[in-house]
Amino acid sequence: MLSKLFNGGFMLSKAERRAREYRDLIRREAEIGGKLFGPVPENGRREFFCLDANTWVWHEEWQDERGVNHAVTTRYDVRDDGIYKAQDGQPYERLSIPEGRRLYKAVHLYYESVHAQIYNTL
Repeated sequence: MLSKLFNGGFMLSKAERRAREYRDLIRREAEIGGKLFGPVPENGRREFFCLDANTWVWHEEWQDERGVNHAVTTRYDVRDDGIYKAQDGQPYERLSIPEGRRLYKAVHLYYESVHAQIYNTL
């Protein structure tokens, strides 16, 4: 019982509570972002979210018909000279113009959905 009190947030410092609240908010945003591109398969997980001012993340997990688990994480870095992506530890490569346009549309949908569902603004 006592450990629940300590781990439940009652004894956390102000900075620890803020960090926990931030992580919870990112999780909620990621869940909303993951649903923008259709239903998430029953045995899967999809997340799309803004990590910081220059970083977007797309993460997807699924189980194929043989029951094998798969996961792919794509990280998009917005830089002064363009947008770069890396998947699962591979080197960064510059986005093509068509892919950049698709990312731009996804970001726009993300902002609309997240602001409407979490922040009640638009």
